[in-house]
Order: sequence, then C-alpha cells, then structure tokens
Amino acid sequence: MGAIRQCSRSACRNSAVATLTYVYADSTAVLGPLATYAEPHCYDLCEQHAGSLTVPRGWEVLRLALPATPAGPGPDDLLALAHAVREAAARPAAATDPGQGQRAAHPALEAPAAGEGTRRGHLRVLREPS
Repeated sequence: MGAIRQCSRSACRNSAVATLTYVYADSTAVLGPLATYAEPHCYDLCEQHAGSLTVPRGWEVLRLALPATPAGPGPDDLLALAHAVREAAARPAAATDPGQGQRAAHPALEAPAAGEGTRRGHLRVLREPS
C-alpha cells in the first residue's frame, strides 16, 4: 500500500513531494516528482527542503517539473487498502489475559453475541447500545 512518505531530512515531519537522486559519475543531483516506490538510494523531500536544496561545489542540479498539486489516492491505493482490511480480518483474533503482559483484544473487535449484529463477508454491522 502506498503510505504517505515523510521527508528524509532528520527532524522533518512534512509529507514528501519530491525525490532526490544522485548520479555520482556525472556529479549531478536529480530532483523530480515523488517516486512511486521508496528506493534505498533515493531521498524523499518535502516542498521546503526540495526548494532549498544545495549541492557540493562543482555539481549540477537537474530539476524536473514537480506537479502543482499532489496526486490523490488512485484505484491501486484503494485496492491495496481493501486487501489490507481483508488480510487483517482473516487473521485469528486471540484474546489474551492482560496479566500475561499482553493487551487484551478490544471489546468492539470481539464476535457479537447472538442477535447483536449481522456479519457479511469480512465486515460486521453492530447495533448501537440502547
């Protein structure tokens, strides 16, 4: 799933809008739109850090056009979210004793008593308490 990526700069909590890649053989830094996937040798930067980028003396910066507005969630993102929900629902829920050092399952996640709610597929409809 395409989670929102944060800026790679330390102590920056802003959302990334651009990806920085270094081409060492050409002494060039390439700053372009946010890459589809996080790559280990690339740096995701927020708008502020992308705008104030400086490179070592003798290097060039190749700035590719950044989109004016960030892309919203697409159909692939929504499908990934649906698959993640199905996967989480398929895992067996094990309620544990709080005294054993593990947290007990949340009461809203436990199976409803007979007549308390209905279940369709992986979703469950619960009635509000009267």
